[in-house]
Amino acid sequence: MLSFFYTTVGFYFNTMVVVLTVYAFLWGRLYLCLSGLETSIEAGNSSNNKALAAILNQQFIIQLGLFTALPMIVENSLEHGFLNAIWDFITMQLQLSSIFYTFSLGTKTHYFGRTILHGGAKYRATGCGFVVQHKGFAENYRLYARSHFIKAIELGLILTVYAGYSPVANGTFVYIALTITSWFLVVSWIMAPFVFNPSGFDWLKTVDDFDDFMNWIWFRGGVFTKSDQSWEAWWKEEHDHFRTTGLWGKILEVILDLRFFFFQYGVVYQLGISAGSKSILVYLLSWIYVVVALGIFALLSYARDRYAAKVHIYYRLVQFLIIVLIILAIVVLLEFTSMKFMDLFTSLLAFVPTGWGLISIALVLKPFLQSTVLWKAVAALARLYDIMFGVIVMVPVALLAWMRGFQSMQTRILFNDAFSRGLRIFQILTNKNLDLAAGWTETEVLGGCFIFKF
Repeated sequence: MLSFFYTTVGFYFNTMVVVLTVYAFLWGRLYLCLSGLETSIEAGNSSNNKALAAILNQQFIIQLGLFTALPMIVENSLEHGFLNAIWDFITMQLQLSSIFYTFSLGTKTHYFGRTILHGGAKYRATGCGFVVQHKGFAENYRLYARSHFIKAIELGLILTVYAGYSPVANGTFVYIALTITSWFLVVSWIMAPFVFNPSGFDWLKTVDDFDDFMNWIWFRGGVFTKSDQSWEAWWKEEHDHFRTTGLWGKILEVILDLRFFFFQYGVVYQLGISAGSKSILVYLLSWIYVVVALGIFALLSYARDRYAAKVHIYYRLVQFLIIVLIILAIVVLLEFTSMKFMDLFTSLLAFVPTGWGLISIALVLKPFLQSTVLWKAVAALARLYDIMFGVIVMVPVALLAWMRGFQSMQTRILFNDAFSRGLRIFQILTNKNLDLAAGWTETEVLGGCFIFKF
């Protein structure tokens, strides 16, 4: 009954609208929070809060996805019966199907939206094979960094800032009701590739994967280097669609990238060093921090290229002098201004998105910047950001790998059907090649496994 809907363009358009609605909702709430409108509404009329809570109480069940799953339950009820439909729904939740389908929602939205903006429709290979094959962290990052990880980090940053500065966040239930589905989206987009990755939470494999990721990041390569060997080759391929996009595609891309500067515009007024001032000068002066940070980065890059290989002591001297000057500047600001120590960490919420916004705009302007000295700095800064994004994604994976029990739990979920049929999954994972060498066929080795594919 629903096959007609799922095989048409309308399904992809609908999934894109769902994600865009989440973006519009979260950015709208962030604007209300940082602009002070939410505080004014809270102070002006407390009855509005009661009305909001009453609406959220009714909406909470809908946000859990129970009502949005009704079409599937109704269809299964007509085909298999009501009790079987309910049991299938419960089984899907236990098999973490919600995480999988939420992740696939991001895949469809990313590539469908990119095709609308820049064209270049083509088959997008996910790169995931049989579930018995472990995929390294570097490969997962190459596949899902731009489509899922960075977007999830952006939404997570919005939710974090909103939790820190919104008066609504003081009411625990109201904040949970507003943001629980958004947090579920963030967790799904970050963790799904590892949840459905065999041995994804094995500690030794996690350590090896991170070493491989760092080697991939810093490997320079050459002309014929492939994207799976070097970060530079992957970075060029990942933004290759800007070469064929039209003028309107570039203009719309720049407009969308401007959203990253709103973090700086909103957060700098919340810092203690602003002393409660709402003048536009506070925002303009905050760009001094951005210019100084970029200058320090350029100076360190120049010193590394000039002295790191031959006169290493000079490179260390430059690093030492920069650290001393930064410490002196912080001490002076703490002593003679209203700056607080927490401003050092809070300012990261403002200026880190600004740097990513500058990189994103520079990629659109690549034809004009590629022949200048700025392009080398853009590439170096982009490499630094990808290292930071990789560490952010790796932290929860490493934490779960370090804790006992998660690896066994993941294996049981992935191979639930195989366990039910009495197969020994550990032998399949470790001795598959030995079985094939002994005369077993591929079908016999993999028979009974519950296979997931992205």
